[in-house]
Amino acid sequence: MSRTTLVADHVVIGGHDATVLEPGVVVVEDGLIVEVGAVRGSRPSGAGVVDLGPSVLMPGLVNAHAHAPMMLMRGVSEGHSLLTWEGWLGAIRAKELHLTPDLLAASALVGCAEMIGSGTTSFADQYLFAESYVGAIESSGLRATVAYGIVDLGDDARRDSSLVAAEAFVAAGEDALVDRWIGPHAFFVDNRLETVQAEIEMARAHGAGLHAHYATSTEEDDVCRERYERTALRMLTELGATDVPMLLAHANDILVDDLPLLAGTAASVAIAASVAMISGAHAAPTRAALDAGVNVVIGTDNLCGNNNADMFEEMRTLGKLAAFVERRPNAITPVELLGMATWRGRAAMGGAPGDGTIGEGAVADLIALPTAALHRGPVGAQSVHSALVYGAVGFDTTHVMTGGRWLKRDGALTTIDLPAALTQRQDDFDTLMARVAAAD
Repeated sequence: MSRTTLVADHVVIGGHDATVLEPGVVVVEDGLIVEVGAVRGSRPSGAGVVDLGPSVLMPGLVNAHAHAPMMLMRGVSEGHSLLTWEGWLGAIRAKELHLTPDLLAASALVGCAEMIGSGTTSFADQYLFAESYVGAIESSGLRATVAYGIVDLGDDARRDSSLVAAEAFVAAGEDALVDRWIGPHAFFVDNRLETVQAEIEMARAHGAGLHAHYATSTEEDDVCRERYERTALRMLTELGATDVPMLLAHANDILVDDLPLLAGTAASVAIAASVAMISGAHAAPTRAALDAGVNVVIGTDNLCGNNNADMFEEMRTLGKLAAFVERRPNAITPVELLGMATWRGRAAMGGAPGDGTIGEGAVADLIALPTAALHRGPVGAQSVHSALVYGAVGFDTTHVMTGGRWLKRDGALTTIDLPAALTQRQDDFDTLMARVAAAD
């Protein structure tokens, strides 16, 4: 039996309300939170006690849309929008055609290191050749859903081989922290209708989820209106896609009138505000989605288009963007933003009730950062929640724990040899670019 008692000056419980214990104590046993409470009298001490002192202890952050192996190509898409057909084909897909599975594991580790380093404890990944790097993610200790990327592009042989590989991938899942999903790159745009149908049936058969890009522009709706005389989301609903766990990433051009189709379903919308802004895309209707009862979560997208895995930055970027779009301050509150980056994200990925909060029975996915790093205003003038969203930097986290295991302690990574992974990533990138150059 493994038991750790954590003490901190501020313990942010999370969930729908704004409860903060000052100071608070959290007891972790065998990967679960078993006790939570305010400190009464003297602070606990002794064996098994980790006193974080003047720190904020809070639920770990959930990155609900990422592509960790794309750390291999970090920076190559600058000046391009990956949310358009032309931008993706030119900046990324032309290089992906020369990828082989052996080039991805080290970059996935670099991506995991950056997420751990900035306070993420759980993430949803989607990319090609997922079987080649899922082991790297497992070794990092992060909690994840890893979706096997499927790109159809009208090629029957590619489609068929990808579906076979995806089914073998989801059928082989046994890891305690990693769930295996299916990752259509984009419904109806580069995955044809029959491919989409096969992916939905595969998800049902294996109890898996779907993780796809959606409404990065108007392309899906344009295609579906022309071919099927209805919107893409109505097509997905009729096909039964919303009956299985599903992450719809970006949703920049999702129709507000279609949002009620997602309310109360197993589908969630993952907003990537930084990438929308970098790409010159529309802002997703985040406030309208929340008001419609949709589960809305936050992701960074790939590190080619965003160049930052810090979920604190994503929260404040979305908060500012929503206020700008809605033309009113605090259009999405700090408590709501924290919820989107914690418990809502865990729910989207199939977490148990209570996960993503600090409560008895929840998984012990926790992070801590010094109170001073929040640059908080006077007590009574600014809440801890506001200071976290608008003042914190993820890389200031000192401690990161997933399932009761330390992934970062006293500022140091404990599960990843980052220098070795960076060296291998460079070698892999040089190999890829040599192949690209030889093909030109």
